[in-house]
Amino acid sequence: MSEHPIRLGGVHHAAYRCKDAKETVEWYEKVLGMEYVSAFSEDHVPSTGEYDPYMHVFLDAGNGNVLAFFELPTQKEMGRDENTPAWVQHLAFKVGSEEELVAAKDHIEGLGIDVLGPTHHGIFKSIYFFDPNGHRVELAADIGTDEQYAELKRVAMPMLDEWSRTKKAPRHADWLHEIARQEHASRS
Repeated sequence: MSEHPIRLGGVHHAAYRCKDAKETVEWYEKVLGMEYVSAFSEDHVPSTGEYDPYMHVFLDAGNGNVLAFFELPTQKEMGRDENTPAWVQHLAFKVGSEEELVAAKDHIEGLGIDVLGPTHHGIFKSIYFFDPNGHRVELAADIGTDEQYAELKRVAMPMLDEWSRTKKAPRHADWLHEIARQEHASRS
């Protein structure tokens, strides 16, 4: 197998639209502790040259990851893809442990934000909430073993192949949800 000609060095930044750049920066600082690191602002889009004034803000999401937002005041009001369920498109950030996840939930709920979870996904647990722009945000704490991650990698291609043929959920990793069901049953 030949080496691929592109060698990625990670995600430079992920960019989303926001309703208000200042409100968004302040929310991510207060709620998630992100640091506001820079902004670009132009009247013309550098890649296309078209007139479309914008404010592009950048926040440090930790570990070399950057989350960015565009405020576009001359565009139609921001909406969302109504053909996609609200739970599908989201920003997921890693926290270091289940304890940190629970502490984050307490902090976020203390700010008056509704939080769903923790939800058990077999190899990680998550909480979910929405930012002021309507973007769903997830915080996740990994809890899986090396063996579990190796098994998921082993069945990834067979699952994708089966899904592509049938468009029905493959059962290669049902054990993930069984772990979650057992934990839920033991709490009931």
